Amino acid sequence: MRVLLIEDDQTLGEAVRDHIAADGYAVDWFGRLDEAAEALRGVPYDLILLDLMLPDGRGVDFLRRLRRGGDVTPVIILTAMDQISSRIEGLNAGADDYLVKPFDLSELSARLAAVARRYSGNPNPIMTIGPIEIDQALRVLTLNGRKIDLTGREWAILERLVRRPGATVSKSQLEDTLYDFGSEIESNAVEVHVSRLRKKLGRDSILTARGLGYRMGK
Repeated sequence: MRVLLIEDDQTLGEAVRDHIAADGYAVDWFGRLDEAAEALRGVPYDLILLDLMLPDGRGVDFLRRLRRGGDVTPVIILTAMDQISSRIEGLNAGADDYLVKPFDLSELSARLAAVARRYSGNPNPIMTIGPIEIDQALRVLTLNGRKIDLTGREWAILERLVRRPGATVSKSQLEDTLYDFGSEIESNAVEVHVSRLRKKLGRDSILTARGLGYRMGK
């Protein structure tokens, strides 16, 4: 998953970015709305984390503009404004969830994953693909009942592949899942992670569509 973080507080921004990155997600972090708007024009984000008070405007107005323009990217609001009226305004503007600062980073991870699942069309955190069972909420994977440990980036690739079971995901889409702005993309990184997943889950767990990308096997 690739996340756009719009937050001008340096300490909180670093904490959120590092926490999400540790889960294997790519995070692009901006402290201004105009910078975030520019990023959105060039990158297909899976989720936006949005502060309400930014140096160049109100996050809720930014959100309204996104929705009026047809952008349906899920949005979680992060704000110190805990009045009920502020929450209602944010939700009515098109937000999918709302977290009041200070918040626990583990709760943020859980809400982020829940919103992403709802947008994928499958809110159930448990997914079964052949002998593989995936608990996306707890990040627990079992193969024939035996727990398999995955790295953060292996989880990121797996979650991207199972978002639409049977659909082919291109290499560039998987790279977008792994890398944020400024990161040097290793030419064979996707192939390496897919190969490691196959060793852990079985050779036919991930199939290659030559020239197109990868998809989950059955």
